Amino acid sequence: MPDKDQFIWLFFRFTGRIGRAAFLLAFLFMLMVVSFPLYQFTRVPADSAAAQAWSAVFGMTFVVFLWTHIAAAVKRLHDMDKPGIMAVALFIPVVSIVAFLVLCIIPGSTGRNRYGRYTNSVT
Repeated sequence: MPDKDQFIWLFFRFTGRIGRAAFLLAFLFMLMVVSFPLYQFTRVPADSAAAQAWSAVFGMTFVVFLWTHIAAAVKRLHDMDKPGIMAVALFIPVVSIVAFLVLCIIPGSTGRNRYGRYTNSVT
């Protein structure tokens, strides 16, 4: 089982490389995490204190989701031997869908590249 440092690296760091499967699974996991407070928000009356609390929790988890999505995209780009700044494409409407699909479909470079020795590693 991966240790805590590997989870922190996967979700919050911008160094190293990850493969297509790790990228997609990290995205889906964070999508589930961010969906829970949104679901809870829809279950309570809109003008209640609980709605405000779930709205705040959703806002915080969404910010964390954005960070983790960018970090995973940067590492995925590194695996493709591309600079991480290209992750900006995830913020351009319509282009973001294509960029996400490219990150999920195009395989990374085999062997060593300038961002690390192998896929799914820090170095």
